[in-house]
Amino acid sequence: MSNRYQPSSSQWLTDIAGDLPPVRSLEHDLEVDVAVIGGGFVGLWTAIALKELEPGCKVAVLEQGRCGAGASGLNGGFVMSWWPKIGSLVGICGADDATWLAEETTKAVMALGPYLEQHGIDTEYRQSGWLWTATAPAHIGAWQGCVDTAARLGHGDVFQELPADEIARRTGSPAHIAGIFEAVNATVHPAKLGRGLATIAAKLGVEIYEETRVNKIDRTRPARIATPRGTVTAKRVVIATNAWAANVPELRRQFVCVGSAIVSTPPIPGRLEAIGWTGGESITDSQTTVTYYRTTRAGRLVFGKGGGRLYYTGEPGETAFQDPIGIAEAEADFRRVYPMLADVPLERRWSGPIDRTYDSLPLLGRLGDAPHIAYGIGWSGNGVNSSRIGGRILAGLVLERRERWTENGMVDRIVRRFPPEPFRYLGGCLVRGAMARKDRSEIAGCAPSGLDKALASLAPSGLEDKG
Repeated sequence: MSNRYQPSSSQWLTDIAGDLPPVRSLEHDLEVDVAVIGGGFVGLWTAIALKELEPGCKVAVLEQGRCGAGASGLNGGFVMSWWPKIGSLVGICGADDATWLAEETTKAVMALGPYLEQHGIDTEYRQSGWLWTATAPAHIGAWQGCVDTAARLGHGDVFQELPADEIARRTGSPAHIAGIFEAVNATVHPAKLGRGLATIAAKLGVEIYEETRVNKIDRTRPARIATPRGTVTAKRVVIATNAWAANVPELRRQFVCVGSAIVSTPPIPGRLEAIGWTGGESITDSQTTVTYYRTTRAGRLVFGKGGGRLYYTGEPGETAFQDPIGIAEAEADFRRVYPMLADVPLERRWSGPIDRTYDSLPLLGRLGDAPHIAYGIGWSGNGVNSSRIGGRILAGLVLERRERWTENGMVDRIVRRFPPEPFRYLGGCLVRGAMARKDRSEIAGCAPSGLDKALASLAPSGLEDKG
């Protein structure tokens, strides 16, 4: 089902490398009520929700590597609501469902810390809010569509516009010239969250099999799932493999696989205090190839850049974790935004694949010819918090529950498909190049070319949500 990926130099995964439990792989045939393929945030939250809804349900998670070591262990650890996506949500679901989903993601952010504390799991959860900023005059107001839409829906208090000097002070850099603040959002150590969710799932009775590659799914009912050393017979199946879902024919053209790269510094708490970035806020700018950054409990600065390399159809290979161009672009943006830290070295550099849909919202549903097989993919790099919502929806689907979780506009939606290869890849490379040139021009205070603006407008939705 998915390629075996190489160990990553992710700061997060390095932090927990010495604390991993022994591997338990599937070495025998197995019969279960639900097989969840993928041991990342989506798969683990789905398994947890299944056991919380029906404790007697026999659930197994099949993970090709270690739980939480794929995209879940490579991201920035931003725990965000869906309010920045409210315009897209309204277009997809209508105002009522969109508001309900955004409210549920808000509740999920606030509930995560107490939930983890209840289970004795430390993920460095910190609810310090999120700053959506501009680092170029052309980007000022990129958030206005979201702000206006939230206000029309009766949630004008979600976003707070801050004066330029306050934005610069709270971010620790005068490169930030405007922005808004969403107070509810939080950060976590994503690798600790992945292992923590695996621990919770196991305590609830979920059988977790790591280093167990799924080679084939027979869509019979019950389904038969082939792994190297055992066959799993499952009444229902959940596909939660993110970018590795490219080998499912119905899903292949519903997303593109793009790279995101991150760099991290050594612990520098004194330097962060000196520049004034002490509040723990996470930050995102408004470039088309978006940058995102935050600090950690240890005082590291973690700086990422999305919208990177485009990968050809198929499951991500080793190059998805070794993208020197994307990493160099992330470092360059870090040095631009924080020139006062020019002497601070970088301790870690890594990259990873993102399954990006046209509207940057996930796809949740059931395969047309096999409704006992559900899928949750396309998290577009924003799945740390929304994966809990997705897991609850997927659990409801496979349990065949009639409820709002399973009967809203996000479920079984028909989405715009990307062109087949090689047109998707060739066209995508043209668009990606135009996006990068447009960003560079705007950062430099120059007007981008008309061609670059036109090509960049063809890109899937980014952070900017026009409302």
